[in-house]
Amino acid sequence: MIHIQSFTFNPFQENTYIVYTDSGECMIIDPGCYDKVEEDKLSDFITKKNLKPVLLVNTHCHIDHVFGNKYVSEKYSLTPVIHSAEEPMLEAVSRVAEMYGLDYTPSPKPTILKDEEIKLGKEVFKILFVPGHSPGHIALYHAEAGQLIVGDVLFRQSIGRTDLPGGDMDTLLNSIRTQLFELPENTVVYPGHMDQTTIGYEKKHNPFLK
Repeated sequence: MIHIQSFTFNPFQENTYIVYTDSGECMIIDPGCYDKVEEDKLSDFITKKNLKPVLLVNTHCHIDHVFGNKYVSEKYSLTPVIHSAEEPMLEAVSRVAEMYGLDYTPSPKPTILKDEEIKLGKEVFKILFVPGHSPGHIALYHAEAGQLIVGDVLFRQSIGRTDLPGGDMDTLLNSIRTQLFELPENTVVYPGHMDQTTIGYEKKHNPFLK
């Protein structure tokens, strides 16, 4: 069985997720912790639950989703896992931080995702390739639990921005329709910002996908 804990971090109000199993293994997805208070909030939860972080995954590498890469990597001896098409995005984050006037400690060099699934203990997450918001965006789908961690592709009655470098509206809409909307309607969607939703709700109510 898997459990998902969310935290809302940094000036962009990004959702960071800790996914953990009954055995105590966990993966940290899109660590957006920006300062020591947020770093402590993340690590205190891990300590309190007696969890063992074994994976650090970025759905994509926009600045708000990688603020905490360096902290998590050093504290738990983990290497960020990303899609190969996100490497240029990760390399550009320092310049983006300067543009926004924000502090940023560069992320460690990532490991490139090579498989179509990620395993957390006995739990299997299918990797869905969903570009459009960014060129190498992925989502993580746990079929048995009916849960989808989707980054910035799909939101409650909204979709990810496509006006950032590497974004493309037609590509994003195609990703949602061919990858996400093929999932069961009761699939719970955990987005990179704002509240949870479901695939069925978005099929009915998302104005961008009518």
